[in-house]
Amino acid sequence: MLTPYEFLVGLRYTRARRGSGRNGFVSFIAMVSMAGIALGVAALIVVLSVMNGFQDELRNRILAVASHIEIRGLNAGIGDWQAIARLAQGNPRVRAAAPYVLGQAMMSAGDVNRGALLRGIDPALEDTVADIGKHMRAGALSNLVPGEFGIVLGAELARALGARMGDSVVAITPQGTVTPAGTLPRLKSFRVVGVFEIGMFEFDSGLALIHLADAQKLYRMDDTVSGVRLKLDDMFAAPAVARQLLSVVPADAEVRDWTLNHANFFRAVAIEKRVMFIILTLIVAVAAFNIVSAQVMVVTDKQADIAILRTLGAAPSSILTIFVIQGALVGAIGTLLGVAGGVALALNVGTVVPFIERTFGIQFLDKSVYYISELPSDLQRGDVTLIALIALALALLATLYPSWRAAKVNPAEALRYE
Repeated sequence: MLTPYEFLVGLRYTRARRGSGRNGFVSFIAMVSMAGIALGVAALIVVLSVMNGFQDELRNRILAVASHIEIRGLNAGIGDWQAIARLAQGNPRVRAAAPYVLGQAMMSAGDVNRGALLRGIDPALEDTVADIGKHMRAGALSNLVPGEFGIVLGAELARALGARMGDSVVAITPQGTVTPAGTLPRLKSFRVVGVFEIGMFEFDSGLALIHLADAQKLYRMDDTVSGVRLKLDDMFAAPAVARQLLSVVPADAEVRDWTLNHANFFRAVAIEKRVMFIILTLIVAVAAFNIVSAQVMVVTDKQADIAILRTLGAAPSSILTIFVIQGALVGAIGTLLGVAGGVALALNVGTVVPFIERTFGIQFLDKSVYYISELPSDLQRGDVTLIALIALALALLATLYPSWRAAKVNPAEALRYE
């Protein structure tokens, strides 16, 4: 059992006596170990919070443009999309459905040309499956009227083309028109009626929206569509719902959920998060090994004290407990400081990072490379708990060998030259 004297002696050994150079050096090593554990724990909390925030932000921005599930036509598209939508909405988790036409086009304005994905949508239904309408910088999706050939551009695409509201841009489709003079590219002029900005460079620079009926005319699809987009009550249920829908949709249709359409993004983030966790845990492990060296020096310096305690009746288990308490206190204090500092920094990343960027004139995230330009943070209680437990476990393990050596000290040998 833990007795008060064991705790008090262990606590006393964590502090240096005045005028004792050796004890001062040992306490210095203990303080360095404590600081190392605190730094490692804080770094782990901040990095994992940023990775969680990055993953969540990436997912939300992708799903602002994409959909939870897409039912695509494998060959010539889907003819009766309303029937497909009714079949899909028979699943209790499906909340909304909207058709779309997707094709490639070269957008041209003046002397500037940019490749883009041209998506035909029904503005009334699109707002039920995606959040593009919430990210409009100018105009609205309702400005897309069939037959008027209006177009909504991503902000980066509009900037590259130099197109503003009311300007005309020309869409050149890869499907050519056969004439007696040969195959000519199909051209159509569109008027800019809106600009959206998701905040994700891939979509802002490479996506344009037109009305579904205009897209069907442009790509000569008659009444067919490329597919149907679905929104669920829970995005994380998409894989299970997609498997259920496979048994009810026609055989010439493909069902894909958002985790498959953007698997590379989320797999890369998950792998990076796992690797960063392992690497930063090594910082805590190195600090814990410093506890070993400090403890060994304490045991060597305190052999006479250990011998006296043994002769007064202290059991080897009590000696072991004293030094375990000493090392565990260093680890516990370091962990608590690291948790406090890490949580405080993770909750204020949105303030600290912009301040550093303004002060030093640097930019941590280039949105053309990292898809987002602001450093997000999502502090999760489970991550903080796991990190604190790992740090405490490593600190406790680091104390076992020195404490075992202390328990094995022979009183007669230790007092021979005293």
